[in-house]
Amino acid sequence: MLRFYFVILVSVPYIILLYAKASYMDKYNDRFTEEERYDFAKLIVDKIMKHSFIETEVYGKENLPAQGGYVMYSNHQGKYDMVGIMYGHEKPCTVVMDEVRSNLPVMKPFLAVVQGSTLDRSDMRSQAKTIKKLIEEVNEGRRYVIFPEGGYDHNGNNLQEFKSGSFKISMRTKTPIVPVALVDSYVPYSYNSLRKVITQVHYLEPIEYEEYKDMKTEEIALMVRDRIEAKVKEQLSIKKRRHFYDKRIRQAA
Repeated sequence: MLRFYFVILVSVPYIILLYAKASYMDKYNDRFTEEERYDFAKLIVDKIMKHSFIETEVYGKENLPAQGGYVMYSNHQGKYDMVGIMYGHEKPCTVVMDEVRSNLPVMKPFLAVVQGSTLDRSDMRSQAKTIKKLIEEVNEGRRYVIFPEGGYDHNGNNLQEFKSGSFKISMRTKTPIVPVALVDSYVPYSYNSLRKVITQVHYLEPIEYEEYKDMKTEEIALMVRDRIEAKVKEQLSIKKRRHFYDKRIRQAA
């Protein structure tokens, strides 16, 4: 957690700016386009990465649909996940966040800037209302990030079960599903170190409506999870081989 508290400390001016800007945007909502809000959010993202000594490698940008709304479903590893995804996503996107986590310092104003949504897992009526709102917004062209695992619990690069309910949004909007694979995204804020960290974001090939229209949401959830897990395992295998050969080269030198 050293890195997390360090970035909060050194980013105080930007955190103050974030709170002030979020309040101003909320008060004068009609004065700001989604692009302007996203540009400001990306500025905060860049500062967080710089102050955290984090580098994120982004792959598969060409897989992101050029037009229309869609939902990105990602594995969930830690506090850095959304930062990494937004860093690589050039067009405006936003996130669905757990109600409890959304009230954490910094997260609340950040969510307000990108006009994200919250999900109260203890209230079924509230969940239904949120899903309805997301369906309307995706149909209007918005791009959302959802973490179908529902949270993270020191799971690292291991995937948890994907909850199928979130896939109703794609099913009802008939929009592409974009699986997103995060690798080592848990590392930055899991260890008491300020050493440079490299994470990965992989935007996988979108799953078009024609491919999943006859499937149940449970089957869709399993399919998306399997594709993300395969990419994570592939990258971990590549890292392991690189480490092995690097070690042999160092020993031979």
